[in-house]
Amino acid sequence: MGASGHITVDFGAFPGQSDVTYLVTGADITIAGLLATSEVEAWVEPNTTADHTADEHAVESIAAFADKSTIVAGTSFVVRVRNTSEINEPIETVPGENSVFTASATTIGVKTASPGLRDHLLGTAGGGRGTRIYGKWNIGIAWN
Repeated sequence: MGASGHITVDFGAFPGQSDVTYLVTGADITIAGLLATSEVEAWVEPNTTADHTADEHAVESIAAFADKSTIVAGTSFVVRVRNTSEINEPIETVPGENSVFTASATTIGVKTASPGLRDHLLGTAGGGRGTRIYGKWNIGIAWN
């Protein structure tokens, strides 16, 4: 193994996102000898961050890999980190927001707009998206 180091990726505030791209540069690790033919690696490193415990790092559905096609010799390479969970957020059907009620002395009628979809977590239209990761996570990196 050549050089190694650590980076911290940030999926953002809750509810977060499904993936992160991180440009590894000389500010993260000494890469003066990085060649276009170098092998680069990345993995989730179970160390505590401000947002997550070491145990959470060990069990969360996160995969990290270094993208060899992005190497700029002596300068940088890209690490991609993504959520591997295949669970989707629930979709909830709710009554239409434009429901209208009418009444008269002889009839009562209800007109309901088409039902809509509601994102279970955010309370907005949508749902069905893949689960997301939030906060900061430690990633180990190495190259030779």
